[in-house]
Amino acid sequence: MARGTVGYVVLGGIAWCALLPILWAVAGSLKPNGELTDAALLPRRPQWSNYSKVFELLPLGRMLLNTTVYAVCVTAGQVFFCSLAGYAFARLHFRGRELLFLAYLATLMVPLTVTVIPQFLLMRTFGWVDTPWAMIVPGLFGSAFGTYLMRQFFRTLPAELEEAAILDGCSTWQVYWRVLLPHTRPAVLVLAVLTWITVWNDFLWPLIMIQREDIATTTLGLVRLQGQYHTQWPILLAAAVVILLPLLVIYAIAQRAFIRGIAMSGLGGR
Repeated sequence: MARGTVGYVVLGGIAWCALLPILWAVAGSLKPNGELTDAALLPRRPQWSNYSKVFELLPLGRMLLNTTVYAVCVTAGQVFFCSLAGYAFARLHFRGRELLFLAYLATLMVPLTVTVIPQFLLMRTFGWVDTPWAMIVPGLFGSAFGTYLMRQFFRTLPAELEEAAILDGCSTWQVYWRVLLPHTRPAVLVLAVLTWITVWNDFLWPLIMIQREDIATTTLGLVRLQGQYHTQWPILLAAAVVILLPLLVIYAIAQRAFIRGIAMSGLGGR
């Protein structure tokens, strides 16, 4: 009993430390500029006009739409190609499979900054700099982490499913698409949520690739707003809260499947 109480107290303290910055940002976005450094967390008179000022100073609606389009395209590509590669590495037998998978997995150790210049040169060669294609294509065809995640989940499925499908005359594609993939929904949701968060929060790649405001992302908009109105912290916090809301909504919808997918894919520390 005492051990359980201590556990809940510790978890509650960790949760409070994680939530406090978000609560402070929400409260600060409703304060006037001179009240931001007060000790009181809640504002005396909420300034809801800070949120309307964000949309007046910045085309945030357009930037939210741009980022959503990029996130949807990249997430769809990641889910499809990572699940396809994960199925191949988990279920298909071919020479050099394990060696190829280890080599692919080793790319996780390559820092992102090492690949930025080669990717930029490729985008410039294709003529995609400062276009939406530069935001969509590089992340469209899967990743080592996503492939590993889907491979781990495919390996947990019983072989009898595949054998029965083959006996019924299913091709390799039909086994993947119609039989096994529907059973990987938790892993697919985990990969989709993580990919969406990565694209939504990405700053370095849009900073290098995008100059036009009409195709800019929310992270670029927030930085540009900070550069122009760096003393107006409540407005900056209001913009940050608006950008954060879609991520909270997505995680709230998919949280049960997300946790289940982490546990069943072998990433939960078991």
